[in-house]
Amino acid sequence: MQDYFSQEENELKKSLSSALAEKINLLAKLYGEKKITLDEIALILGIDRNEIELIFTQKGLVKKKKILVCGGAGFIGSNFIYHLLEKYPSYEIINYDVLTYAANIENLRAAEKNPNYKFIKGDIADYEKLEEIAKEGINAIVNFAAETAVGRSVHGKAADFIHSNVVGTHTLLEIVKNFKIPRFVQISTDEVYGTVGLEEDRQFFEDSPFLPNVPYAAAKAGGDLMCRAYYETYKVPVIVTHCSNNYGPYQHPEKLIPHFIFRALGNKSLPVHGDGRHVRDWIYVRDHCEAIDVILHKGEFGEVYNIAADSEKPTIEIARLILNLLGKSASLINYVPDRPGNDRRYSISAGKVGNELGWFPSHTFEEAMPKTIEWYQHNVDWIERIKEKDEEFVNYI
Repeated sequence: MQDYFSQEENELKKSLSSALAEKINLLAKLYGEKKITLDEIALILGIDRNEIELIFTQKGLVKKKKILVCGGAGFIGSNFIYHLLEKYPSYEIINYDVLTYAANIENLRAAEKNPNYKFIKGDIADYEKLEEIAKEGINAIVNFAAETAVGRSVHGKAADFIHSNVVGTHTLLEIVKNFKIPRFVQISTDEVYGTVGLEEDRQFFEDSPFLPNVPYAAAKAGGDLMCRAYYETYKVPVIVTHCSNNYGPYQHPEKLIPHFIFRALGNKSLPVHGDGRHVRDWIYVRDHCEAIDVILHKGEFGEVYNIAADSEKPTIEIARLILNLLGKSASLINYVPDRPGNDRRYSISAGKVGNELGWFPSHTFEEAMPKTIEWYQHNVDWIERIKEKDEEFVNYI
């Protein structure tokens, strides 16, 4: 009796599978005749739109989308590439990165096994190099490429920031304009807005004025304003995002959280600037990647979207949390003189992207920090490879 019912079930499954295949073929025909959209097909079949797109790509009805990710070997860029490869198996991803000190191609060793991933070494200020790529057809550009280390911008290397964040952004805008690339997302920072007092009941919104206080933020503001000008003047399909501080896997140890983690692991002091009360909003990097994904696919051209997690924390609280999670003594905290131009607090509203595009963060700081620490503990070899290529490594660890 058991075998009989198993056979009946198998026949039913074959029948249902055959019926679904016939329905997909019919819908594919209607799609080919432009009588129905992929979203409508997904709704009819009750299947995720990305799965439908993959099926239709395999049938040759949908051309693979090609996304150029500039600065993809960096912290957020490499996480975004993994996000795209995992979520969109029909997309081709080109990682374009000049590989400065903050970039690490080791971040993407797992991606190299994916036939939809390709790496090209190049500078975003190199028009001729980008032109070669654009001639082959690009559906969208997402630009993470930037000099981002505030300390480096303060201590004499501002010219590097202007080159990447202003000249490089302008070059990309020229490529988008001249080759009519359908979509360009410029990834920027909340630091362009300046600072908010610790006791102020005020947040930064998308229309807040730019009041940058350090060369890094000023250079990013320059690139963002160039994006605005190219939209207003040429209708270049650009969208700008401003995000709060990120944390998570693959972040360079010059940044606060991995810096604190690695020093604590080595029982070294954690340098806390000033009184330790400088406040930043912190967002887990994969939440940021999901927000960019939503903006890439649903955002309006010419718009600006703030991205944040409503998780403001003072530096001293982060230091204490990391020491506590690692079972280390609070005596490792070492107060040092404040950094020049160190903004007191950033407070950013992400209401627009939530209300208009439906994105909200999935992780709380308390949930994601243990995962972040665990990743670094299990990837000591990753930090050793950074040590080999970065002469200033001793300043971080």
